[in-house]
Amino acid sequence: MSKLEIHQFEAFSDNYGYLIHDAGAGLTAAIDTPDTPKILAALEETGWALTHILNTHHHPDHAGGNKELKAKFGVEITGPVGEAAKIPGLDRAVGEGDTVEFGSHRARVLDVPGHTLGHIAYHFADDGVAFVGDALFALGCGRVFEGTPPQMWASLQKIAALPPETTIYCAHEYTQSNARFAETIETSNDALRARVKEIDEKRARGERTVPMTLEVELATNPFLRAGEASLQRDIGMEGADAADVFTEVRKRKDSF
Repeated sequence: MSKLEIHQFEAFSDNYGYLIHDAGAGLTAAIDTPDTPKILAALEETGWALTHILNTHHHPDHAGGNKELKAKFGVEITGPVGEAAKIPGLDRAVGEGDTVEFGSHRARVLDVPGHTLGHIAYHFADDGVAFVGDALFALGCGRVFEGTPPQMWASLQKIAALPPETTIYCAHEYTQSNARFAETIETSNDALRARVKEIDEKRARGERTVPMTLEVELATNPFLRAGEASLQRDIGMEGADAADVFTEVRKRKDSF
């Protein structure tokens, strides 16, 4: 089994793009298609030939390059069944529990609606990685545009149930601003304070804060910790239903 190679690159002002590659099978997939020129530059840099696109959701900074890349490379496009009509050039629509074969690698599809109604994530269990689009961010989560907060909370719980050692690849470098908000929520969290210091130091050096491990997110991300008694105490909602706590935290972030 060839190693799943992952090439990460910056796109637009704060997006991350990803190419994944199976050398043995000669396959390369773009995880979403932000900023087509940056994708083409990444392909040139790696020397890989694009064969697939795996979309997480329909927003233009995730699917906007589909048509141009399909016309250029003849790629196969996989995307969420719940947004099939909105994904340009879609060849295969997938949803919860479906499997995406990629050479010797296999991704399980998770339905994670909330940010958009059909949003999906790809979990490559044997490789220990998950591509989550805009569902989860480092110290944050996607804004709830199309779904409801309880729906988003349920989606995040799906991601939280993955093995804690899973490496999470999200689609934006929002971590430092998310950290400023997180500090206002769980004020008693020593792990969070230490992580915020580390994030500030990384960004001062111009380093990325993505990817991150699920284990670290579970210990510090307020959007994953709505069921934790310490967070509930810190925001004055001790004993409340976790979905209600999440809804309050998301509401505060929306106006932060």
